[in-house]
Amino acid sequence: MNDISESYRRFLEGDDSGLTEIIRECRDGLILYINLYVGNVHTAEELAEDTFVKLFIKKPKDKGGSSFRTWLYTIGRNTAIDYLRKNRSRNTVSSEELSELAADEEQLESACIKEERRRTVREAMKRLNPDYYRALWLVYFEDFDMKSAAKILGRTVHATQTLVYRARLALKEELEKEGFEYENL
Repeated sequence: MNDISESYRRFLEGDDSGLTEIIRECRDGLILYINLYVGNVHTAEELAEDTFVKLFIKKPKDKGGSSFRTWLYTIGRNTAIDYLRKNRSRNTVSSEELSELAADEEQLESACIKEERRRTVREAMKRLNPDYYRALWLVYFEDFDMKSAAKILGRTVHATQTLVYRARLALKEELEKEGFEYENL
């Protein structure tokens, strides 16, 4: 992975190719993460674009307290939460849009999750509590450390560690219901 914090520094200094590198490196993962909140791939794509637009227009200074990627995902999470607050009563989707969404989501997932075992685990994860799902996604699929995941989730490190521990136990139980042996995945 390229050093995206370096790309952002270059962007702040006037090199627009730095933002292009950030988008290329982070776009798919950010869309999938935002989709965990909004449950709609098209909306997640728009919110990810909004996140990048915020970077382009506002050019906020990275406070340096965590990795750039952690900071970007936190901005994406906040964008998704703001969207959900504004659109609580507008959650209607036509059946035609629903089939398009399912096709788009499968295409995105197949690009990011290539192994069959990961797909099985992800399906089991969908049945988990949404907080468990988000924590596992950040730690195991996006490779964030506990400190970064805690910052994105808006929790303490200890609370995130506990959440991940409980999520793993719940995932193990889900996989065992399907007849899979947890240790072999």
